[in-house]
Amino acid sequence: MTVARSVALFVVAALFEIGGAWLVWQGIREHRGWVWVGAGVIALGLYGVVATLQSGDDFGRILAAYGGVFVAGSIAWGVVADGYRPDRWDVVGALVCLVGMAVIMYAPRSR
Repeated sequence: MTVARSVALFVVAALFEIGGAWLVWQGIREHRGWVWVGAGVIALGLYGVVATLQSGDDFGRILAAYGGVFVAGSIAWGVVADGYRPDRWDVVGALVCLVGMAVIMYAPRSR
C-alpha cells in the first residue's frame, strides 16, 4: 500500500469518526434529535470499516497512528464546523501528533 493511499484512508476514517461523534453530540447536546444520533452511530460504524482497510496486521500500531490523525482532524473539524479558533499550542500539539503518527506508521522496519 502506498503512503498516499494509507493517508487517504486515515483522512476518510477521521471524517467518519469525528463526523459521527459530532452528529451524536448535535443530536443529544444540541437537541437536534435521534435522527442525528442515528446518523452518527452509522458514521462511527463506517469508521470501523475504513480502519480495517489499512494494510498491515498490527491493529495496535494502526490505531495508535490514527490517534495522531484524530487529534489534528478534531481541531480542524472544530474550526470548520463550530468556528473554533485554535491557539498556537493547539496547532503545535496537532503537528506533534501528526509527526508521531508518521513515525509510528511509516518508519522503516525490519521484519
